[in-house]
Formats: sequence, C-alpha cells, structure tokens
Amino acid sequence: MEKQPCVYLLASGYNGTLYVGVTSDLIKRVYQHRNNQVDGFTKRYNVHNLVWYELHDRMESAILREKQIKKWPRKAKIGLIEQLNPAWRDLWNELLSPSLDSGNPCRNDETPKIFYF
Repeated sequence: MEKQPCVYLLASGYNGTLYVGVTSDLIKRVYQHRNNQVDGFTKRYNVHNLVWYELHDRMESAILREKQIKKWPRKAKIGLIEQLNPAWRDLWNELLSPSLDSGNPCRNDETPKIFYF
C-alpha cells in the first residue's frame, strides 16, 4: 500500500481495549504498534490488532475524522468496527497480502471511503 492518509482502530482483542490513530503510512505505523516501537497507550495495554481503517485523500480530512471518532462513546466505535468486521478479525495479514478479489479503494476528496480486505 502506498502512503495515504488513513484513520485506523486497533484493539487488544474481541471487544477489547480500543485505540484510534491517524497516519500517512498504515503498514509502517501498524508494524510499529505491533512490535512495541511506539511508547504509550498501545504498548502499555497490548493493543495491536488492526480491526478497522478508513482511507482519505487528504491528511486534513483524516485528522478531522480521527478527532470525530475519538469523541464518540465506546459503543459507537464498536458499531463502526462491527459494521464491516463483526468478528473483529485482525486485518494485518490481509493488509500485507491482499487477495486478488479485494479490489481497490474508491477515492473521493470529499467523502472518505472505508476499505476492507
């Protein structure tokens, strides 16, 4: 995956501790979290499973979306995950090796699109 603004949710496990982040390089950032290269919340609480992410065309819109989601109650964040990932699968391996039928993300400057493998 090439560098692209992205909002993501990590979890410690099914219905576990959640972390909301933003990055321009999802693979690099999730790798850092998974390998405890990032000091802080995800390292302290073992929050390493990528359970949701949303691609954006501009970093400004990704940052606004991250701030929006961070203000949501936990129940709303869980709903966001379960809408397209009800089993809370760790999307890390699929992110590294997407299947041929996963398609390409739709991109639009005004409307962020959710992209799952």
